[in-house]
Formats: sequence, structure tokens, C-alpha cells
Amino acid sequence: MICSSAVEESLPRYGLGVSVPVIDVAPLLRAGSDRDVRVVSEAVDAACRETGFFVVSGHGINPQLRRALDEAARLFFAQPDETKAEIAMARAGLAWRGWFPVGGELTSGRPDRKEGVYFGEEHAAEHPGVRAGLPLHGANQFPQQPAQLRSLVLDYMSALTTLGQRVLEAVALGLDLPRDWFRTSLTADPVVLFRIFHYPPSAPTEDDWGVAEHTDYGLLTLLGQDGNAGLQVRSSTGWVDVPPDTDTFVCNIGDMLERLSGGRYRSTPHRVRNESTAERLSYPFFLDPSWDAVVPGSSRTYGDYLTEKVSKVFPELAQRK
Repeated sequence: MICSSAVEESLPRYGLGVSVPVIDVAPLLRAGSDRDVRVVSEAVDAACRETGFFVVSGHGINPQLRRALDEAARLFFAQPDETKAEIAMARAGLAWRGWFPVGGELTSGRPDRKEGVYFGEEHAAEHPGVRAGLPLHGANQFPQQPAQLRSLVLDYMSALTTLGQRVLEAVALGLDLPRDWFRTSLTADPVVLFRIFHYPPSAPTEDDWGVAEHTDYGLLTLLGQDGNAGLQVRSSTGWVDVPPDTDTFVCNIGDMLERLSGGRYRSTPHRVRNESTAERLSYPFFLDPSWDAVVPGSSRTYGDYLTEKVSKVFPELAQRK
């Protein structure tokens, strides 16, 4: 049973009989009582079982950091494509970092109606993964302008990594595991991926999507949104709109967590459609297993699994291996 002290409210049901719960995770971030932490874990467990999605409030992320990042991102995307192409993904090689244009990323084999910038953990040249030539290892590409984007992105990724690890504590408790199980067993050195996506104003056709229907590959996604709608989650009775809220994060579980939980938790399909005359920005952050962690039920490492998945999104980069 979900306790009302943990679930503040539910987002509008849109007539579908399904809602995405809002969960206050503040007890995970401070010295909350065992009872308060248990209440949060029960709420997270129920959300992961029932919808695979929930909204995180009480997260402690500085709102000024989020506003500053949003302002800098808009300045970057307002520049001509020729300027943004100075940090094109192809320049980063197998590190898969940098900018791609509208239509430059595929979902389910179809071009998305969005552009974006890929970031990850900042790896120095002497990092073992860089020296070994591993995919998704390397330095980030940051634009010359706005210059502040570099520090904002790095600060944001650090803050979201901490938040994601705390949310995984609630997940662990819901699975009857020790609270620190993920940090000590699977995410001791997590793969951290961060994207900034820009959806231009559009009037899409019926089959024209900002991001087509998909599930996420890894453990946990924390999505920051601006004030423009577009995210939809598939439920047993239809598609549910997730209203935008700049003060919270939308959290969903990925395929790895579904496998790890033996199907107890759901990696739920979702999609994005911008039908507005306004541009839409979103900020998906992915906290995934360590590169050399073994995929549940497999002899493969997560690094091998992730490389295969990303290769389908950017096939031209994959051919450069």
C-alpha cells in the first residue's frame, strides 16, 4: 500500500484511469527515520510495478542550476547549425559526445524530429577506458559559446548522479535488498549519460514523432522538462500525457532494471511529440551499471550491451569502429 505522506499527489488522469504518482524523496537525502525511508521505498516499489514511471519531488537539486542550464542550452541551440557543428558527434569518434542535427538520431529505425547534445562522464586522456579505446569513453565536447555550458553540465551531472544513487536506494529496499546494494554491487562506477534535446516548433503528421515509442536501455532515467508538454507514457488502457513541471524530475526504469527484478518492475514504452508552436527542451539523465558489470541473466558486460544499443541509434558512428 502506498502511504500518502510519500505520494504527494497524482498527475492528471486524462480520462484513462491511469496516473503517474509524485513521490517526495526528501527522506532519502537527509537523515530521515527508518519509517520515512520505508514509506518512500514502498511508494517507489509500487510505481515501478504499476507504471514504471513516477515523478520525483523533494530532490534537493538547486533550482538556479536548472534555470541557468536551461538558459545556456537555449543560447546554444539558437546558433546556426554551422556553428553547432563545431562540436559535431563525428569529431568525438567513438566517445559519442557532441551535437547532432534534427533527424540525426534514430529511434526504432526512424529519424527523430529533434536535435541534441550528448555528454557523459568527463574522461581524461589517461583514463584506462580511453587508453584502451573503449566506446563511450573520452572527453566531452563543449561549445565556445555559451562558455558557461561546460561548468553547468558538469555540475548538473554530478548532482543528478547523487540523486539517482539515492533513488536506487529506495529501489533496493523495494526489492528486499540492502539499501546500498546498487552502489556496492552494480553502480560503484556507473555509466553516466546526459543529453540535452531540442524539439523545434512543429506540426507533425500522425506518424511523425519527436522521439518514437521506445524503452530505455539501462537502470534509471531522470528527466528534466521545460514548461512545454510532449512526453507520453503507454499504459494498459492507452497513452498518458505527463504534464511538464520545471520543479520536478520524471523518473522511469530501464530494461536492465526490469531484467534485474525478474520482471517485477516494468520498463515502460514512452514517446515524445511536440505539437506546439513553441520549442521544447528536455534533459534526460541516465544512471546505468558500471561498464564492466555483468548484464543480469547474461555473460555479457553492460559496456558491450550499451555499445550495441547506441550503435543502432547512430549507425554511421558505429561503422567507424
